[in-house]
Amino acid sequence: MDRNTILGVVLIFSILIGFSYFNRPSEEQVAAAKKTRDSIELVRIEQEKAELVAKQLEEAKSKAIISQVSSDSLSSQEDQARKEKFGVFSDASAGKEKFYTIENNLIKVTFSNKGGRIYSVELKNFKTFEAKPLILFEGTSSKFGMNFFAQNRSIETESFYFTPSDSAESSVLSGPEVKIGKEGNEKFNSSNKGDSKSISMRLPAGDGKYLEYKYSLDYNSYLVGFEVNVVGLNNIVTTNSNYLNFNWNIAIPRQEKQSQYGDDNYATIYYKYLDDDVDNISTGKSGEESLRTKTKWVSFKQLFFASTLIADDAFPTADIKTELTKEDPRYVGTFNADIALPYEGKDSESIKMKFFFGPSHYNTLKQYDNLSMESQINLGYAIVSPVNKWIVIPVFNFLRKYIDNFGIIILLLTIFIKLLIFPFTFKSYHSQAKMKALKPEIDEINEKFGKDKPMEKQQAVMALYKKAGVNPMGGCLPMLFQFPVLIAMFFFFPTSIELRQESFLWATDLSTYDSILNLPFKIPFYGDHVSLFCLLMTVTTIISTYMNSQTQNTDAMPGMKTMMYLMPVMFLFILNGYASGLSYYYFLANVITIGQMYVFRFMIDEEKIRAQILINKKKPVVKSKFQQKLEDMAKQKGVQPRK
Repeated sequence: MDRNTILGVVLIFSILIGFSYFNRPSEEQVAAAKKTRDSIELVRIEQEKAELVAKQLEEAKSKAIISQVSSDSLSSQEDQARKEKFGVFSDASAGKEKFYTIENNLIKVTFSNKGGRIYSVELKNFKTFEAKPLILFEGTSSKFGMNFFAQNRSIETESFYFTPSDSAESSVLSGPEVKIGKEGNEKFNSSNKGDSKSISMRLPAGDGKYLEYKYSLDYNSYLVGFEVNVVGLNNIVTTNSNYLNFNWNIAIPRQEKQSQYGDDNYATIYYKYLDDDVDNISTGKSGEESLRTKTKWVSFKQLFFASTLIADDAFPTADIKTELTKEDPRYVGTFNADIALPYEGKDSESIKMKFFFGPSHYNTLKQYDNLSMESQINLGYAIVSPVNKWIVIPVFNFLRKYIDNFGIIILLLTIFIKLLIFPFTFKSYHSQAKMKALKPEIDEINEKFGKDKPMEKQQAVMALYKKAGVNPMGGCLPMLFQFPVLIAMFFFFPTSIELRQESFLWATDLSTYDSILNLPFKIPFYGDHVSLFCLLMTVTTIISTYMNSQTQNTDAMPGMKTMMYLMPVMFLFILNGYASGLSYYYFLANVITIGQMYVFRFMIDEEKIRAQILINKKKPVVKSKFQQKLEDMAKQKGVQPRK
């Protein structure tokens, strides 16, 4: 490149640089240009956002329209499915469960609109052994409702939502003051009126047709009225049956301390045929019965409480079943009753019943005339139950009116019974004293005949008794009159609800066993605890047996003496798990018996008795009129009497 070319290029670059310098924008112009660019960019961004939001709104609107269409379609499908499944009852197949309560001074009944049923029952004046509210049954572990066919569909009412007649969720009945012993007394209520309340639960079937459960409760009553009304369902309910099926199933909560002689030994289902006696499924084990004769009532019976359904007329048939779960700490078992309710298929029908929810108290159950509900309380066999009904229970209730301490009541009851049988006890001891006075003569007979001639020895002894004027059964027969009382107590104390949770001395509950020592192991037939009242009963029984043996001649029966001492030991094992009130009664009875024996020893002079017996031996034997008549008849036939 020559010099001129290079000079030209330099001049051009110099001109360009000079032009750029003198024509550059000012700082104000640069700032204005930047602001303009930023504004344009912001407008662009906002426009893009607006377009995005509009697009999202359009998509959401489209989805909402699709969802609404789907929801309407799904709802329509569900409605159609319910109609196909439940027919005229489909409108009541969906809803929300609500609860309603009615309570008086004795019970609190909770109702649920789902199934229109009795959901739970609480006995307000009682507590469980854990001091919790006593609930006879709970809705979560029970079934309550009718089963029938309608329009060729199986309908179970507990699945539907009933319409209540009252919107009030809670009602408390009031009335006059109730004295002790008048709880649930219907005669007292008739002259001392209190509040009443009823509630209806309706299952609608359209066009004014419905199935209705109507409940009612009075102040100071254990009875809950139960009425089933069927209106306009005669063309809906299948008419090929003469009854509607009512199912009642409950899990029986454990109310008492777990014991083999407690709830587990008494819980079962009782029932009464319309024209027959009360019967029950065997206690202590699971079982079932089919009642094919008209039945008046069915009762779910525990040791101290009962839930009973009573018909105004009768139930045509019923199937009942018990399933006991003895190892379950929460429940005694499950009871079930499928009961037929009479139904004639009329346009309007009413089936009237009532429930009894209350204690198994003898006088409370007995007041319901002609129902024989008191027969649920086991008062013993036919020979001993009258003792409890006519002697023990009246005296016990009389003492209860004036005394609050049940230990004192049992003491006074024991004294009363001992005074009642005192003549028999005295006569028995007197006869034993006579037998003891003949011991020297009996020893001579035993030595004379030895063990080789038992028949001759027995005849000689009987001849001695007859000649001396001593009745060998004189000491036994009076004791036989005492046995019904002793056995009656064996049944009375374990089933007496009055003793429930009543304490005395170290016993916290006289209706169950007292324990002064819990064992870390279980002894067969004895248990895993030590009952002090049972020990005291055993010791005093042995002392009483020893003192009694001193007045008896047991040489002729050596095994008898062993048996006499074996019995108290057997009862030690048997009664260790029984009601402490029973052991306490036997202990008191033994102490009084020991005292009586000391008194009898001073009252009866054994030397005088022996002297009188020796005089009687010298007298000729007087033949009875019957024996004389037999001998006269024998002489007429030519038979000479044996000398």
